[in-house]
Amino acid sequence: MAELSRRRILVSGGALGALGALGMASPAQARSLMEWTWAPSGSVAGSGAGDDPRWVWDEEADPLVASLLDRGAVPEVNRLLRDWTRNDQPLPEGLPEDLRAFMESARQPPSWADHGKLNIAARFNESRGLYLNLLNGVGGGMLSTAIPKEARAVYYSKGGADMEDRVAKTSILGFAVGAPNAYRPGGSCAVEAVKTRLVHAAVRHLLQQSPHWGGGIPISQEDMLVTWHTLPTFAMRKMLEWKVPITAAESEAYLHVWQVTAHMLGIKDEYIPATWDAANAQSAQILPRNMGPTPEGVELTDILLGQLAEQTSPGSISRPLCDALARYLVGDQVADWDGIGREPVWDPLISSAWPKLVKFREGLIPLPLVPQVAWVIDEAARRYILFYLTKGKETKIEIPTTNRPG
Repeated sequence: MAELSRRRILVSGGALGALGALGMASPAQARSLMEWTWAPSGSVAGSGAGDDPRWVWDEEADPLVASLLDRGAVPEVNRLLRDWTRNDQPLPEGLPEDLRAFMESARQPPSWADHGKLNIAARFNESRGLYLNLLNGVGGGMLSTAIPKEARAVYYSKGGADMEDRVAKTSILGFAVGAPNAYRPGGSCAVEAVKTRLVHAAVRHLLQQSPHWGGGIPISQEDMLVTWHTLPTFAMRKMLEWKVPITAAESEAYLHVWQVTAHMLGIKDEYIPATWDAANAQSAQILPRNMGPTPEGVELTDILLGQLAEQTSPGSISRPLCDALARYLVGDQVADWDGIGREPVWDPLISSAWPKLVKFREGLIPLPLVPQVAWVIDEAARRYILFYLTKGKETKIEIPTTNRPG
C-alpha cells in the first residue's frame, strides 16, 4: 500500500474522512498516526513546545477547582454565579479570592481576538443558523457519542444521570457562541465559556474517584480539540459539501469565533488551528485515534434521539426521521458506531431531499422543485433547534460536586 499521507486523508473526505485511517493503514502507518506530529507553527500562537496534547490538561483551573471541591466551597460558588450571565457583568461579591482572580483573567478574550471578524461571524451565524444549529446539535451530538472517552466521561459524570439537563447545559454554550452578541458586552459567551472551563476541571477531579472510570485524567487538551473539531470543523465541511455559498470573509470569521471560544475554554493557543487547512490537518490526525463505538455511546445516542422524538410535536417528527436525519449528517460509520438503525424509507428520502432544500433556502432553485418531504425535514430541524433553545433557557451551567450515582 502506498504511504497513507495526511494529504490523502484530507482528500478522501476532510475531517471525518480520516476516521477509517487506522483500519486502512499498516501497523507501522497506524503507529505514525498515533504520534503527535501537528506543528504548533500552524496554530494561532505560531509557535509552541509541541507537546502531545493527550498529556496536557488545564494547569490553571484544575488545582483551583480541586481545592474548591475539597474545601466544600462549590455549592456556594454555584449559588453566587447563577445570576452572572453577561460578559460585561461584574463578578458577584463573596466569591473565594483565588477563584475571583482566576475568573477575572479567564473572562478576558485573547489579545488576538478581532472584533471585526467576530461581527462578521455574528451575521454569518444568524444567516446560516438553521444549518449551524442542526450540525452542531444533531451532528455534533451524534459525533460526541462516538468518541469513547467523551461518551464515557459524560455517562459516568453527574450529567450522565440526567441527559436532558446535560444536553440543555451543553446547548447554552453552543447557542451563546452563535448569538449575534456572543462576545459583545451584552452577550454571554465569555461567561458560559468560563463556567464550562470550571465544570471541565471539576469533572477531571471527580471522575478519577469513580469506580466506573479507570481512564486516567479525563478531558485532556486533545479531548477538547476532538470535541472542537466535531463542531466548527465538521460544520464547515458539511456546509461546503452541501454547496452553501460562503464568502472567504465569512469562512475566516466563522473559524475565528471558534478560535476565540477554544481559548476561552482553556485550550492552549499553540493547539488552536490558525487556518482551515491547519484545522483539517489537525482533525485528520486526532479523530482516527479518538473515535469508535462504546456501549455508553450507544446508550447516550438512544437517549438523545429519544428525547428529540418525545419532546417534539407528535405527528410532525418521529423517531425514524430523527434516526435518518442523524445518519445523513454523520455518515454510516459513525451512525453504526452509535447504534442508529437504518430507515429504508426515510434514509433515501433525506439524502435526496436535503440538497434540494439547501438550494431552495439559498435561492438557487424555485419553489415548485422542492419536494414535500424537504419541508418535513425542514420542520424537523426547526423543532430540534427549538427544543434545545427551550431547554437551554431552563437551566444554568453549574460546577458538579459528585459523579453519576450508582
